[in-house]
Amino acid sequence: MILTIHHLLYYSRYSTGLELGNLLLGSDILNYSWDAISKLKKETLLEDPSLSFSVKYQVYEYPPKGSTIAFVCLPNCAVNHLQEEEFRELVSSDAIKSFDFLSTKSNSISIHRAAFALFASLENDLSLLKQQFTSNQPLIVTGHSLGGSVASLFTLWLLDSLSNGVQRLLCITFGSPLLGNNGFEKAISEHPTWSSCFLHVVSDKDPIPGFLISDHNASAASLTTPTCYMSFGTYLFCSESGFSCFEEPQSILELLMIMSSRCAESENLINCSQVIDYGHILEQLKNKTICRGISELPDSISNPLQAGTYLLLEATGVGKLQENVNLSCLAMNIAKRAEVLAKHKQKVFDPSKKLSMTKKSMTYLEWYMNNSLEEAGYYEKYKARRSRSRDEIESSENLIKHHRTLKLFWKGIVTEVGNLPWKEGRTCRMRLLYAATSYRRMVEPLDIAEYYGRGKKDYVSHGRSEHYKILEKWLTDEDLQTHQRSQASSLTVDSCFWAYVEEALISCEVVKDGQSSPQDQESAREKLIKFEQYVMDLINNFLVSPEIFLPQSSFMLWWKEYCRVVGNSYTSPLTNFMKDDFHRYA
Repeated sequence: MILTIHHLLYYSRYSTGLELGNLLLGSDILNYSWDAISKLKKETLLEDPSLSFSVKYQVYEYPPKGSTIAFVCLPNCAVNHLQEEEFRELVSSDAIKSFDFLSTKSNSISIHRAAFALFASLENDLSLLKQQFTSNQPLIVTGHSLGGSVASLFTLWLLDSLSNGVQRLLCITFGSPLLGNNGFEKAISEHPTWSSCFLHVVSDKDPIPGFLISDHNASAASLTTPTCYMSFGTYLFCSESGFSCFEEPQSILELLMIMSSRCAESENLINCSQVIDYGHILEQLKNKTICRGISELPDSISNPLQAGTYLLLEATGVGKLQENVNLSCLAMNIAKRAEVLAKHKQKVFDPSKKLSMTKKSMTYLEWYMNNSLEEAGYYEKYKARRSRSRDEIESSENLIKHHRTLKLFWKGIVTEVGNLPWKEGRTCRMRLLYAATSYRRMVEPLDIAEYYGRGKKDYVSHGRSEHYKILEKWLTDEDLQTHQRSQASSLTVDSCFWAYVEEALISCEVVKDGQSSPQDQESAREKLIKFEQYVMDLINNFLVSPEIFLPQSSFMLWWKEYCRVVGNSYTSPLTNFMKDDFHRYA
C-alpha cells in the first residue's frame, strides 16, 4: 500500500486534485497514520501530562503493511511555542548542520526554530532509529502539529541516507505548521522523488498550518502578505464541502492564509487547535464524493484547467470561510501557476539526456585528432590554423564551432550540478565523471593553443576557465588518478600540459636573452628544471600521449631549445630518456 500511495503522489501531475484526494481517502493509509498518533498521544498523557516543550515518538508495526513511526507533542506545547516570538523565527543553515546536505552555494536553507529544537532534542535517539530501517522496509513517518514538523525533518534525514528506497518511505503530517523558507522548499523540490514522499493533511478549521505565514493576528485577507515560510510536498485540504489536493507552493500559501483567518480575529488559537480531530474528519470524508456540473461555473472561467481548479477550491471550502474571496479569480491565478509548475517539472535536470547532445561534437574532435597525427598533432594544427589552406581553414572553423558547443554545454552542466544538494550533486558528478574528464583533456588544449596564439602568458593563473578547474576537482575528489598505468595514455592526463610547454619555451627565451636581468634568468632556469622533472614524472607513469614526441610538436621544439640552453654535457633522467627511449614510449 505504501508503494501505491507513493506513486500516486509522485504522478499526481497527471491526475486532478479531486481524483488524488479520492484515492488517498479511499485507502487505509491515512487512518493507520492517525491511529498511531492517537495511541501515542494517550500513552504520552498517561506517562506525564505535565510535559510542555517536548516531543515523543513511538514505532508501531502493522504487518504486513510495514512500520509506522509517530511523533506527537502535547497540544499546549505546539500552540504556546508557536505564539512565542523566539520560536516562530527561522534558524539559518549555519546553525542546522544536521541538514547541510540540503544547502548549496546558491541556495541557503532555514528551518522553523521550534521544530528544529524539538528535533535536536531527539537527535541522538533518532540517529540510532535511522540505522534500524533499510530501503527494503515499507515505512510511514507521521506526526500531528509540531510533531508533524519533526516527522518531516526525520524523513529528510532518512531520504539522505537511502540510496534507492525512496519509494517505500512516506511522511504524512496532520495539521502541521510550515517548516522552512523558500530555500528549504527549493532544495526538496529539486529532488522530485523526495517531494513525492510528503503528504500534509489540513482541515479548514485548523489554524496551525497557516499560523506562521503572517504575524500573530495579521489578517489573511491580503494574499500579498510577505512571508519567509514556504510549503513543500502535497497538501490534502479537508472541509465540510469535501477535499482536494494541491502541490503548487504559492497556491497552498494562499489557501492556508484564508483558512487560518477563521481564528485570527478571536485570538483563541488554543481552543481552535484542540478541537480538531482528524480521525473524525477522515471518517466523514472517506465515502464522500464531489460532483459539479459545468453550469455551476462562473462565466469568467475560460478553460478546463481553470474549471478544474475552481471545483478544487469549492471542495476545500475556502469560499465559505471568507466572503470576500473571489473564487474564480483565485482559480485562474492558481491554474496559471499550475501550468508553470508542470513546465518546470518537465525541465528537471537529467545529465544523461543532456550528455547525448555532445556526442556529435566529441566525435568531430576525435576525427580531427586522428587526422592530425601525421603532422605535428592536433594542438599544433589548431594553433597554426590561420596560416593553413582554405580546406584546412574550413576544417578548423568546424572545429571551432564544435569547440564552442562543448564549452557552453559543460559550463552549463557545472553550474547546474553546483546548484544541486551535496549528495545528489555527488551522484551526478560520478555519472558525468568519465565524459567530463575526456572533454577536459580533449578540449582544454585548444583553449591553450588559442591563448598563446594571441601572444599571452601564464594561462594557468590568468586564462583558465573556472569550469575546467571544477571538472578537474571532480576527478581529484574521487581519488581516481592514483591507479598505475602500463601503457601510454591516448590523451595527456594533465589538460594543462601544453600551457606548461609554452611557459617552458618562454623560459628558454629568457635564459638566452642577453638583456634579461640575472634574477630573471635564474628564475627561468629554476622553472625549466621543475618542468623537466614534471615531464619525467608524467612519462614514468605513462600519463602523456605519444603525440607530444611528434617531430614538429611544441614539446619537441622546446626540447631542442632546452638542449641549447643546458649544453651537451648536461645529463638528467629526461636527457637519457630522450636519447634512447622516447621512440619506444607508445
